Amino acid sequence: MISHYLVRTGAWGDISQHRPVDGGSYRRGDRVICETSRGLEIGEVVADVEAEASGGRILRRMTDQDELLQQRLERYKRKAVQECRDKLVAAKIDAVLLEVEQLFDGRTLYFHFLGETDSDVEAITNELADAYEQHVRSRHFAKLLREGCGPDCGTKEGGGCSGGCAVCVVASACSSTAKKS
Repeated sequence: MISHYLVRTGAWGDISQHRPVDGGSYRRGDRVICETSRGLEIGEVVADVEAEASGGRILRRMTDQDELLQQRLERYKRKAVQECRDKLVAAKIDAVLLEVEQLFDGRTLYFHFLGETDSDVEAITNELADAYEQHVRSRHFAKLLREGCGPDCGTKEGGGCSGGCAVCVVASACSSTAKKS
């Protein structure tokens, strides 16, 4: 059996099994970056379990840089919530917006409504999602956080980025901090 972790993700606290890609050990409450069927998400480790299959992968623990990026995304999400509510009122649509959920990839928004929605609501949410993606502009940065800048990137095991990309600088700072702890 391979060690997996139950990880809580999403606005509604979905719990699923995730396998760490680095074979690392995680504790209950650790905030982690996960790859799920929806995309790149922030999760919280709930428990470790022995399992053969998983619903996703734990890429790594959240770093200080990740927390800063998440705060930035949260500001834009709040703006998207208010804009959506304003547009619904202006269009005299009775749909009730419960939550706008953004993934850590900086490009995926989920609008959660109470009850059924129609094509007018879909048009508003599509417009907001497009505007949000253009405004956040962190798709490339999130991709670098997940994949690094290339095959010899310092974020990869045994790699070393000759270009000195920002992600490698962050990764080296985090690894040297971890070694000191």
